Amino acid sequence: MKNSSQTTCSCRELDSVKLSYQECCQPFHDGRADQSVLPETAEQLMRSRYSAFVDGLAPYLLETWHESTRPQELELDPQMRWTGLEIIKTRSGGPQATRGVVEFAAHYLDGQREAQQHEVSTFVRENGAWFYLDAL
Repeated sequence: MKNSSQTTCSCRELDSVKLSYQECCQPFHDGRADQSVLPETAEQLMRSRYSAFVDGLAPYLLETWHESTRPQELELDPQMRWTGLEIIKTRSGGPQATRGVVEFAAHYLDGQREAQQHEVSTFVRENGAWFYLDAL
């Protein structure tokens, strides 16, 4: 696993303010199964999902994917080298919202070439838990 409790969280590599994995996404990754710690906002869920991609946490990705759009299984490419997450805009999805929209660019290396996945993602909150729904 790339992250340790003291390293900068993968979702914060490109941010001016760095948070450790322990301060940022680890509580969400560790607390999802028993719902003891859940993201309060759609952006927090987006960040934790990015970090889960970096760390190969397929079970977390499936658990945070809405059942209406979730695939039966998820196979992650172990060769994928994610290099940073850029949150472009969060349009909704605050602590009191039930829907959220987050635009982001996830940067990665494709061989030796830098590339990015640009997406506008939608999220829904049900029973206090945020879920990734789909891309617009």
